[in-house]
Amino acid sequence: MTAKVVVLDYGSGNLRSAVRAVERAGAEVELTGDLDAAMEAEGLVVPGVGAFEACMTGLRAIRGERIIGRRLSGGRPVLGICVGMQILFERGIEHGVETEGCGEWPGVVERIQAPIVPHMGWNTVETPAETRLFAGLEDERFYFVHSYAVRDWSLITNDRTPDSHQPLVTWAEHGGDRFVAAVENGPLSATQFHPEKSGDAGASLLRNWVQSVKAA
Repeated sequence: MTAKVVVLDYGSGNLRSAVRAVERAGAEVELTGDLDAAMEAEGLVVPGVGAFEACMTGLRAIRGERIIGRRLSGGRPVLGICVGMQILFERGIEHGVETEGCGEWPGVVERIQAPIVPHMGWNTVETPAETRLFAGLEDERFYFVHSYAVRDWSLITNDRTPDSHQPLVTWAEHGGDRFVAAVENGPLSATQFHPEKSGDAGASLLRNWVQSVKAA
């Protein structure tokens, strides 16, 4: 049976590219900012590009943070992409402006400490042994475009998830600075890179996620 997925439209992200990529991964996709549709879908994709503050403003305008929280409390899958991943953390700091995020994970999104910023292009990732999102993709490269990231991970468990377990954290490195490239935490997954721009590897990762949605 085909999984029904909503790509959340809150005014940010490569929306059409995300829709096409998730469709190619085998899902039936709707692009909408409607609360009911986002809640009822089997899977929810939260894209995002640009500034953390602008994305949070757009998300709150449609009560998107409530949608995410309600879905996760019910164990319903959510996938964040790029800034759509960053806003899942507690807060972001850009150009001296501190903005509160969704708070699903502790952590601060901050500027990458590397000689060349933004981090733009293909990069390898360091995946955890138990990963499902990266199954069969452990040695692949993915496409990044960002200047900010979570550089410190201190979370042990996510108490929003009833059957919470140790989150699986994937890392990447740019210019000697290590940062979080992806997280798998029960129904909540996210990637700092753009799977929809990552060729065959990104397509396979999205297929892995869609399969997990169907199994949820």
